Amino acid sequence: MKKLSIIVAALAMLSAASCSEKAEIDVIPSPNQVSLGKGVCNLAGATFSYDAKALDPRTARHIEDFAADLFTVTGKESKVETSLSEEGISFTMDKSLADEEYTLDITKSGIKVAASSFNGFLYAIVTIKEMLPAAFFEGKENTSVKWTVPCAKIDDKPRFAYRGMHLDVCRHFFTVEEVKKYLDVMALHKMNTFHWHLTEDQGWRMEIKSWPKLTEIGAYRNSTMVGHYVDGVSEPQDSIRYGGFYTQEQLRDVVAYAADLGITVMPEVDLPGHMVAALASYPELGCTGGPYEVRTTWGIADDVLCPGKEITFKFIEDVLTEVMDIFPSEYISIGGDECPKVRWENCPDCQKRIKELGLKADSTLTAEQKLQNYVTSRVQKFVNSKGRKIVGWDEILEGDLAEGATVMSWRGVSGGIEAAKRGFDAIMTPNSYLYFDYYQSKEKDKEPLAIGGYLPIDTVYTYDPLKGIPAEDQKHILGVQANLWTEYIATPEHLEYMLLPRMDALSEVQWEEPSNKDFGRFEKSLTRHQFAIYDALGYTYSKDLIGQYGLSSEGKQNPSKMSAEEK
Repeated sequence: MKKLSIIVAALAMLSAASCSEKAEIDVIPSPNQVSLGKGVCNLAGATFSYDAKALDPRTARHIEDFAADLFTVTGKESKVETSLSEEGISFTMDKSLADEEYTLDITKSGIKVAASSFNGFLYAIVTIKEMLPAAFFEGKENTSVKWTVPCAKIDDKPRFAYRGMHLDVCRHFFTVEEVKKYLDVMALHKMNTFHWHLTEDQGWRMEIKSWPKLTEIGAYRNSTMVGHYVDGVSEPQDSIRYGGFYTQEQLRDVVAYAADLGITVMPEVDLPGHMVAALASYPELGCTGGPYEVRTTWGIADDVLCPGKEITFKFIEDVLTEVMDIFPSEYISIGGDECPKVRWENCPDCQKRIKELGLKADSTLTAEQKLQNYVTSRVQKFVNSKGRKIVGWDEILEGDLAEGATVMSWRGVSGGIEAAKRGFDAIMTPNSYLYFDYYQSKEKDKEPLAIGGYLPIDTVYTYDPLKGIPAEDQKHILGVQANLWTEYIATPEHLEYMLLPRMDALSEVQWEEPSNKDFGRFEKSLTRHQFAIYDALGYTYSKDLIGQYGLSSEGKQNPSKMSAEEK
């Protein structure tokens, strides 16, 4: 009898241990707490229920849409009730849960979903969808599939409040529908901020009614590079007129679409550099008066906005006023990166401004660098006066920076570390880990053209945004973002290929607690389930993990040529 008691106790301990360990389900980003039960829950024909008095209309609509999608794929109707039921899939408001947190209690008889916010309910629905067979994402009836999910208890919430993805639509333009598809991919990965890079030397992409030439002239260039620079000289140009822009109605449409996916759109107006398209439209905004031409090559231009002229600040304020009317985002990005000072050094207006402000060079900064600091400060005051906050690339840390600015650390991690130490909020987006325009395979000769560099998915996955940040400063790290610049990305297929599956790795960096990260588990989930979801959705993605290189064999786009030194 004593021996039997010992065996029972041992089995109980083993059972408790197995429940305490994180169980594996093929969801990316993987939920932070998962306890698998026994059996499965059949969702075919399941009744949906929610308390119509407690949930907002947007959440209710997403629940009803999920029920309709389930009906489509299973062929069995899922009725929706506006009062809670014990059976089927129920959605309950639980204000004790944190913002964006959700819980799932999945038993053989149904699923109990709880959250305290719109995003929390969205993420719960996304998790259930990803637990279903990948055929769900095909959006058509399939009676040969068992529409079940494993029984489990899930308690999940993100590590970081800011979970962003960036897209440059200036070097190459993408339509509203293509941008919406990009947002769909973000939503699948539980991301909540879309950083939209809308102005650049090579094209101005948004309608500004008070300065109409920005799109009449600045949205189009006369040619585009067809390859890399070789020995510092541009590859041949294609001599094809190229461009496009979004009307304000289209911009608002994208903002509304994103909001319905729990995503905030943060616009970027990059200044005072990267403004050649604006100068081509309004030459009086530059130091020399032009003439200027919308830039047809990549890289950094010496011609920038002239801060010595008051018309420049009228231009900036007019543009930002219209931008803030379109985009309700708390944060407005003003760029601030890569601004050469050569024109300012020789500009009478800039030198006069420097003298009036009493700006003098010191051991760390030139007078012209301090002039850029003046631009940042003046623009920040304007944006703050409208109840918004500025975000800028880490160059804005040079010199004095006013309280309330947020820094994007892109030149490695040092900018974020410095910002946090100086008491500024920061978003980590280092090029060493999170620039998705870099090659993702060593087989570069088989890959589509990239800007250079090498960033495989495992490197993305290993990134810890808080590494090197003193514990007392970590509260200033708002979150994480990857950037996708499009100098060499001209088609939607190429865009998706550079994005996926590195975005999966990014999502776990953003969402997962470090103790829960496991590249082996992640890789298995990718290859045995997530890839099937992408196939069902018709996405193009890199298959480097399974030894396949380049874009799909269907030949949507062939790999481009590279110089020998770049291979």
